[in-house]
Amino acid sequence: MTEGRVFALFGHPVSHSMSPVIHTAAYEALGMAHTYRLCDLPTSADLARAMDELRAGVFAGANVTIPYKRAAFELADEVDPSAELPGVANVLSCDSSGRIRAHNTDADALADDIASVLPDFPRSQAVVIGGGGAGFAAVVACRRLGYQKIAVTSRSWSSSEYLATSPVTARMHALGALVFPWPSNESPGPARPRSVEFSEFVCSSTLIVQATSAGMAGADPGDAVATIVPWGDLSDHTLAYDVVYNPRVTPFLRAATTHRLLARGGLGMLVRQAARSIELWTGQSPPLDVLHRAAEQTLARRGQTE
Repeated sequence: MTEGRVFALFGHPVSHSMSPVIHTAAYEALGMAHTYRLCDLPTSADLARAMDELRAGVFAGANVTIPYKRAAFELADEVDPSAELPGVANVLSCDSSGRIRAHNTDADALADDIASVLPDFPRSQAVVIGGGGAGFAAVVACRRLGYQKIAVTSRSWSSSEYLATSPVTARMHALGALVFPWPSNESPGPARPRSVEFSEFVCSSTLIVQATSAGMAGADPGDAVATIVPWGDLSDHTLAYDVVYNPRVTPFLRAATTHRLLARGGLGMLVRQAARSIELWTGQSPPLDVLHRAAEQTLARRGQTE
């Protein structure tokens, strides 16, 4: 076996993560003695210290999860082309001189996983729920899949006035996405004039990506996110994709299956982005089936199967 190095996950919280299971299975399959650690970093100062440890060689590479994908991108010394469009990083590599390079494997992983489910579905309009790192990766993934129109909304986007001044929504516009205030159950008014328009856009879409932590184990329950989708008015040719993988069935996915729509959780995306991370760090591609099986078995032991 090759000499072991240490890789890590930077984020907060991280105790729920399946990454150690996936990476351990990958290194075993590749005959490598590498290990993988969870680094729970409650503050941005903790992230900065962890990145200094990466520069110093304590870690040979790192994945990044919520809430630091944008911060890690900004703190890196170099930006790989994969991270330029989404403007966020979920993978960090470091060269021999201690320079950190920001990468994004989320967008391609999501695009590949959606394509594996929908090889022949029409790709005209898509909706992304979420304005964080996963939301930006989802918009880029939709672009790469050929969706002609992409709409985005986020729980923190409270009004049209906010959309007009927010740098986050400006970045979404730069990616070619339409942005909408968070839909309200109240009657449309001056503060929320586009809620109806958002619903109409959703009804004409064939892909809805839930790209927030809502519904994730230990996070917000996820019911509020599920309720903004007019499920009963969607086409049968609609995929509801939730980037959350634990639990296997979130409120968003439950609502989709209740209305007989095709629904997919984020485990495939997680496995694919991990495999791409490992290839960046080691130069070798692990077998996806081995990684997926290890993750499935661990979720089953945790009692998270359907």
